[in-house]
Amino acid sequence: MAFLIGEKMTGGYGAGPDILHECTIAVEKGEIAVIVGPNGAGKSTAMKAVFGMLNIHTGAVRLDGEDITKLSPQARVAKGMGFVPQTQNIFTSMTVEENLEMGAFLRRDDIADTMTQVYDLFPILKEKRLQPAGELSGGQRQQVAVGRALMTQPKVLMLDEPTAGVSPIVMDELFDRIIEVARAGITILMVEQNARQALEIADKGYVLVQGRNRFSDTGAALMADPEVRKSFLGG
Repeated sequence: MAFLIGEKMTGGYGAGPDILHECTIAVEKGEIAVIVGPNGAGKSTAMKAVFGMLNIHTGAVRLDGEDITKLSPQARVAKGMGFVPQTQNIFTSMTVEENLEMGAFLRRDDIADTMTQVYDLFPILKEKRLQPAGELSGGQRQQVAVGRALMTQPKVLMLDEPTAGVSPIVMDELFDRIIEVARAGITILMVEQNARQALEIADKGYVLVQGRNRFSDTGAALMADPEVRKSFLGG
């Protein structure tokens, strides 16, 4: 049984049409799973379904063996899920450190150790901790957003297109940090437009087309699959 699984999820937003059709996304503890596919394939929708942000009529979501299908996103955070949306994911007028503190609002224990871990992972944030987050570059803002999610001490970290709009160098750096987070035992599920680079670091990859699973395999196997390469990785 996978540590986190959204199994055969069918559903959409509100009363609208179904976007997902029997879609399954699973990730093992401490591994990195990526969801890739063309625009409009339902990638972000699949991740939001796992996080409880839309209605699924059929299927189930389980975390560490527990059925969490009916739980609100807030209740899922309390169970150990962290979610970093693609946009509006930081408080621009607050300092970097205040942003990180906001991430720990559910906690009642001492957060100093976690703060140190985040600063070790993202040294630039330590350097700029007293600056308003809105003054940072795009890549640095993403580090703040990921750091804030890590302040909740999640078992699972979910990232919606973490490298959107950043330069290739910054993308490589963010992916390196994501690998480090996974090595610390945190399970990673992410949606990524940069499919080739994402599959390179993925233990498991899911290619979605029109809300359905088209290919599921290890990152390496998907990278090597001629049909996946031709259709989704630009040859």
